[in-house]
Amino acid sequence: MAHDAILWERLGPADARVRCNLCSHRCVILPGKQGACCVRENRDGSLVTLVYGRAISQHIDPIEKKPLFHFQPGSRSYSVATVGCNFRCTFCQNWEISQMPRERHEITGSRAAPAQIAQAARRAGCASISYTYTEPTIFAEYALDTAREAQELGLKNVFVSNGYMTPELIALMTGLIDAINVDLKAGRGEFYRRLSGAGLEPVLANLKLLQRAGVWLEVTTLVIPGLNDSDEELRWAAAWLFQELGPDVPWHISRFYPQYKLTDVSPTPEATLERAWQIGRDSGLRYVYIGNLTGHRAESTFCPQCAALVIERFGYQVRVRGMRAAACTRCGAPIAGVEMP
Repeated sequence: MAHDAILWERLGPADARVRCNLCSHRCVILPGKQGACCVRENRDGSLVTLVYGRAISQHIDPIEKKPLFHFQPGSRSYSVATVGCNFRCTFCQNWEISQMPRERHEITGSRAAPAQIAQAARRAGCASISYTYTEPTIFAEYALDTAREAQELGLKNVFVSNGYMTPELIALMTGLIDAINVDLKAGRGEFYRRLSGAGLEPVLANLKLLQRAGVWLEVTTLVIPGLNDSDEELRWAAAWLFQELGPDVPWHISRFYPQYKLTDVSPTPEATLERAWQIGRDSGLRYVYIGNLTGHRAESTFCPQCAALVIERFGYQVRVRGMRAAACTRCGAPIAGVEMP
């Protein structure tokens, strides 16, 4: 069942085309056609969303899986998604659902109203709801309505995103979305265009807007051998994060595994991830993490002042060891984050 969309405009009083202002593609959509996400359709000069209330996935995850390491560490988050995405990443790990409307021309999912999602999250003992797995921007109506229900129940709300929303959507997210993890896939627009079908500049602008809006921000870079793993590329990303977002933004350097259409590339070597970690630290970032490599020391959080272990992680097992009231118990230095122990 279609649902009225938000953030769109008609191109003129006698023009049946509409412009969607939800994501930075700002698609101009002809009557009967859909935008780049394949889940927003022009019906007789009005824009509708085809995925409202249709959850393709509902799971209980550790918040660290998002990944968020400085937001309610050790808590559980109720994860929800619909089908569809505004990117076409050749290495997408959830491509079966993100690309379903584009490749199979299907829109499926179980009926679940926003209030039902929020109540299920509370019954499960979750501290938050995460809009994740696919791109939450494309199901923003559903996500924001669910976020309002979650707030009424005392739950927090999390986006896991490619960061390609518009400033207009960020304005609507402000006060509803508490934390976000954004992918910074590379430092080159050519990489974005070729491998994701999008541009880089809107992502960079939105990272700054989200932080200014008071949303707790963490950033992930999937390091892919031969594509974005050069010293030059990694130094650019680390320097940009430090200069534009500050030393306390957590940077997750994630290991690539062959997926979807990018199966001819080997998994990222451990040495490459460690080199990227060192580049991040040398740039001045205080919290740099290695992801998708369980058991590595760089999964854990250390005090940026005295280097004491404050949060120990082994995969999704989390143990707070040297922190109280968001401060190191050894030296008293603050540990950046939201609702830290």
